[in-house]
Amino acid sequence: MKLYLTIFCIFSICFCLNGQTNFRIFPSNVTQTEPVVSVCPADSNFIYVSAVTINTSNGFKSEGSYITTDGGKHWSGSDTCSGALFLNHGGDPGVAVTSNKRLILTHIGSVYQGVYSHYSDNFGKNWSSAYTLTSNQPEDKGTTDIDDFPGSPFFGRVYSAWVEYLLPFPVNVSYSSNSGESWSTAKVVNNNPPGRCSSGNIKVGKNGYVYICWAGVSNLSPFTENFVGFASSSDGGVNWQVNNNIFNMHGINGTLPSKNNIRVNGLPQMATDRTNGIRSGYIYIVTTETNSSAAGSDPDIIFRKSSDNGITWSQGTRVNQDSFNNGKIQYFPSIDVDKNGNINVIYYDDRNTSSDSAEVFISHSTDGGITWIEQVLSDHRFKPKPIAGGASYYQGDHISLTSAGDKIIAFWMDDFSGTYQVWTKIIPLFPTDVKENDILNYDYSLEQNYPNPFNPATHINYSIPRSCLVNVKIYDVMGKEITELVNAEKPQGNYTLTFNAANLPSGVYFCKIKAGIYTKTTKMVLLK
Repeated sequence: MKLYLTIFCIFSICFCLNGQTNFRIFPSNVTQTEPVVSVCPADSNFIYVSAVTINTSNGFKSEGSYITTDGGKHWSGSDTCSGALFLNHGGDPGVAVTSNKRLILTHIGSVYQGVYSHYSDNFGKNWSSAYTLTSNQPEDKGTTDIDDFPGSPFFGRVYSAWVEYLLPFPVNVSYSSNSGESWSTAKVVNNNPPGRCSSGNIKVGKNGYVYICWAGVSNLSPFTENFVGFASSSDGGVNWQVNNNIFNMHGINGTLPSKNNIRVNGLPQMATDRTNGIRSGYIYIVTTETNSSAAGSDPDIIFRKSSDNGITWSQGTRVNQDSFNNGKIQYFPSIDVDKNGNINVIYYDDRNTSSDSAEVFISHSTDGGITWIEQVLSDHRFKPKPIAGGASYYQGDHISLTSAGDKIIAFWMDDFSGTYQVWTKIIPLFPTDVKENDILNYDYSLEQNYPNPFNPATHINYSIPRSCLVNVKIYDVMGKEITELVNAEKPQGNYTLTFNAANLPSGVYFCKIKAGIYTKTTKMVLLK
C-alpha cells in the first residue's frame, strides 16, 4: 500500500514489500534528499534516518525523521520536524541516537541563521525546542556523530561540525555531554586556514578519539576542492591537533552538464575502523576527483587511508573499476567500515546508462582498500535533475551508508517514483571475510536491455547466483542466430554485456540467456 502524505503529516507507518530489492523508506509526495543515518548503540535494529524535505507546492522546508525498529525492513516517521521554532528548519540534518533511543537532530536555520539542535524521546513524534549551537551563518554541509564506542571515556558524547560562512571560513565544532539537552560553546578548530574551507565531516574513532576532515577550496567559482584538511582530538573535542593540508586533490565542485547541470562536489567523506582486526584504528577518506594522480579525465571515486591516527596518508587509489578515462561519471560517495573490518563505498554511477542517467553502485574491499569488488546496488535507474524549491541546480549534496549488526544499509535519493525520495537497500554481511561477488544476494535474471530502442549499441545485464555455464545469444525475428555474446563458465555475480548492431538493419531482435536451468528471452528494438 502506498501512503501519500503532505509535509504537515504528523506520524505514520509505511511498509516495504516482501522481496522488494529497493524500496522507499517513507513514500510520500514530499521531496526527500540528502539522507543521513545513525544506529542505536544498544540495538542495531533501531535506526534513525533524516533527510532534507521540501514541499514543492509551497516551498516549505524541514527535516524528515524516519525510524525502523527491525533493522530496516519497516519504517515509520514524518516528513516534518515539529521542534520549535517550526518555521526555522532549513535542512542539512545531522543525526544521532543514544543508547536509550533518544533521537538527536541538528540542522541549519531557515528564518534565523545558525545551527540548531532538538531531541525526541518518543521516536520523533514530539521534539524539544531548539538549542542554538551557533548564531553565525554556517555552510550547509556540516555533520553530526555520537561516541558509541564501548569503554570510551566520552561514551554518549555527541559532536557536530560545520564551516562558518564568514572569512576565513574556518571549521567549527560543538559537543553535547547530556544527550543534546545543551551544547558546548562553538569552538574554531583551525583558526587560520590557508584557504576557504568546505564541509566538516566528523567521525568518532576508538577510545574517545574524534576526527574531522574538510576540503580546502579555491577562492573563485566553482570553488574547486584543492586539498583536504584534518583534525583529531583525544580529549572529547576540547583540544584539536590540526593539519590544514594532509593531501592534495582535484575535486569536481560545480555542475554536471550531461545530468541537467545538477550541482555536485568532491567533498571528503570519512570512516574509521573500530574493530579489533588487523586494521583497527585506521582512518579512511574518499573523495570525487578528476585529472589527478589517481583520477582520470572523468569523475572518479578516490580512496586514501591512514594507519597512524591521521599523521600520514596513502597515495590515492581508484575505487570504481570501470575503464580509465572512459567518459563515465561517478559521484557522491559514502563510506563505512563493517564489523568485519571490511570497507564499503556506495556512489552514483553511469557506466551502464546513458550519460543523462545514473544508478547506485557499491564497492567492497577486504584488504584495506588495495583491491575492490563492485556491483550494481540499485534495481532501477533515474535521470538526475535539479529539485524545485532547492538552491540553483540542487539535487542534494550526499548519500549515506551504515553498518548495523550483520548487515550494511545504503540510503540514497532519486526520482524514480516521480518525486525525489529516499531509497534503501539492505545488504547482509557474511560471518567471515567475503570473496568476490559475495557482497550481494543474487538470483538468476536477465534484465531488459538499455537503452531500448537503441542505435547502434545497447547494454544487457544478467545475474547468476552460483557458478555455471552461461550462454547468451542474439536472434532476429525469424529465429536466426545473429551473434553469441557469451558461452563460458561464469562465477556468481552481476554482468554487463554490450551488443553493437552497427551492421544490422532496423528491426526487432531477441536476447536469450541459458544459465544452468534458467532461460529467459527479452525483446530489443533497433531503430536507425
